[in-house]
Amino acid sequence: MRALFIVILCLLPSIGISQGAPSLVADSISITDNNLIVAHGSVRVFSEGTRMQAERVVYDKSKDQLTIDDDILITFLDGTIITATQATLDPKLENGILQDARFVLGQHLQMAAQQIQRRNGNSSLMYQVAATSCQVCNGQTALWEIRAKSVVHDEIEHQLYFESVQFRIKGMPLAYIPRLRLPDPSLKRATGFLIPRVKTTDRLSSGLKIPYFIRIDDYRDLTLTPYLSSRTRTLEYRYRQAFVDGDVSVKGALSDDDLESAKRAYLFADGSFSIAAQTQLDFDIEMVSDPAYLLDYGYSEKDRLDSAISLVQVKDPSLFMGGITIFQTLRDDEQTSESPPLTGSFNYEKHMPIKSKGNLMVFTTGDTVFRYGTKTGPSARDLNRLSTGAKFEYTHITKLGAVVDTQLGVRGDIYQTLDDPSQTGVIRRAIPHVGLGVSFPLAGSTVAGHQFLLAPTMTLAYSSIFGRDPLNEDSTRAELDTANLFAVNRFPGEDAVETGLRGAVGLDWTWQAHKGTQTTLTFGRAIRKNADSTFSDSSGLSGQLSDWIVSGQSTLANGLYVQASSRLGDNSQLTLGSARFGWQNDDFKLAGAYIWQDADIDDGRPDSVSEWTLDSELRVSSRWKAFASTRYDLSTSRPANASLGLEYKNECATVDFSMTRRYTSSTTVEPSTSYGLSVSLGGFAAGPSGKKLRTTCTDE
Repeated sequence: MRALFIVILCLLPSIGISQGAPSLVADSISITDNNLIVAHGSVRVFSEGTRMQAERVVYDKSKDQLTIDDDILITFLDGTIITATQATLDPKLENGILQDARFVLGQHLQMAAQQIQRRNGNSSLMYQVAATSCQVCNGQTALWEIRAKSVVHDEIEHQLYFESVQFRIKGMPLAYIPRLRLPDPSLKRATGFLIPRVKTTDRLSSGLKIPYFIRIDDYRDLTLTPYLSSRTRTLEYRYRQAFVDGDVSVKGALSDDDLESAKRAYLFADGSFSIAAQTQLDFDIEMVSDPAYLLDYGYSEKDRLDSAISLVQVKDPSLFMGGITIFQTLRDDEQTSESPPLTGSFNYEKHMPIKSKGNLMVFTTGDTVFRYGTKTGPSARDLNRLSTGAKFEYTHITKLGAVVDTQLGVRGDIYQTLDDPSQTGVIRRAIPHVGLGVSFPLAGSTVAGHQFLLAPTMTLAYSSIFGRDPLNEDSTRAELDTANLFAVNRFPGEDAVETGLRGAVGLDWTWQAHKGTQTTLTFGRAIRKNADSTFSDSSGLSGQLSDWIVSGQSTLANGLYVQASSRLGDNSQLTLGSARFGWQNDDFKLAGAYIWQDADIDDGRPDSVSEWTLDSELRVSSRWKAFASTRYDLSTSRPANASLGLEYKNECATVDFSMTRRYTSSTTVEPSTSYGLSVSLGGFAAGPSGKKLRTTCTDE
């Protein structure tokens, strides 16, 4: 007959009737002649969240002690598990000794010990320990294990302290460490070493990176990574801090190498803060000592750096944006003054709905462009602009279903040019405009359940300039695309403005299949009464008739995605072509892109552009993955870069190997090849335990 035995009331009168008293459940309970209480059959002991189960438990009231000499399983509230063949414990399961024990942390890291001493319910001292997170089958040797004379697990600090450590791979001793401290799997952030990485490049030779993470507090941390090889002595760093209303991150490196005589460094920092209701302040800083440093060390492939600070405030119905940006070019064929090096801008707009379909927007914008230097002329020209205006938009849907969009607006500009004798005085101009757009969307469905939407569209616009045009600084790369096909002004900036009578015609078509396949297609062209010489020949907008823009994309139910866009002249000559595709399933991912663009000296492109990129990932098995990517320049018939990677991952280890080749070269950057290798051991960090990759043992 199964019995329920309340230990506190019946066996432990010294503890009395306090809450959380240990309880015992067993199939039968007996009392021996020497006053020992013996529980038999499916014994369960419960104490403040800790649960022990065994087949036989003996309680000695005089010693206030439990003796268990059968298979023992103890489960703690945090998920920690201890198994043993014999144990002597107090009734609360907080103190005692367990023989031939196994200690399991986070359902992943397991440590076998000859003996475990439990102390004060918050620490365990283990002797003659073998620790691993690998699944060991049929007496086989673990892929890796740590042998130690003793291990202390501090449950308060969530740390493991190893003494006289021997690291083994497949049973073979590989390294000896006198003392070692590692976090247990429940600790998310702890001071200590992170995963080391071996890196080899033909520019910097073979080296080792050993990151050291410093937990300053719950909201700040610092990571220092020495990088040492025969050709460089580098210290990398990363600092992060979280605030109540934002966060800051700083990363960089300091190097002393054989590639340059001077010390080398870079610093990237960014932050974001909510400084008031609906107001966001963002900043980023990018600095480097020389143009080749980022590429030599693989820190970034950026060829222009920008440091900026911006403020954004969104309050219904108004918007304010403002910021300052400093540019630094790393290109051989470009001077920093050409960018220009410092720009500032702001934009304020307020929307005022009128009735149910109209909207009046008033706005004020401004720019400033500053170039360093004491000389005069285009290379030192500074510019300031202030604009204000209003725009009214109204949408009406006719009884026949046509959508009519009407737009009226006016803008006034004031320009001031400094340090350029060819541009003197203050320029003022006013730009009124009017626009009309008509679209007639037609929707339907087929007998098979497919749906389609066909929307022919036509627009007309007219604008004029009263005053003098300034220099065009911010709209030198205008191009026709589907986003601006029906726009009133197709210049991306404020300096250049389309004028005269013009329009556009186009067609949008969408097809939605009931099985998830969707296809869209857009084509059209712009029409102008008089040609605008401001547009370059390769923009697709020069002349009275623009190129035809044709763009489409299709997403299939099997995961395939294809997108393509092109511009065609009247003689069907291709001036721009681009395509993207992607496909993936559970075992394979593939993505690619191609672009072709005609040469245009006016756009700073003396040669045509023709290149493709490819990225792929293949899961070879449940544990092996392969990666490959490349970018190939068809115009020069040579690759720009290529990389290969291989990853092995099981329940207890992750091994990453990578190889990258950069073929591009310049006066400051040489082609280079780099190799990387990192090994991560599972079980010593918070996160997924790798259960899906756990080895399945089979009987032989």
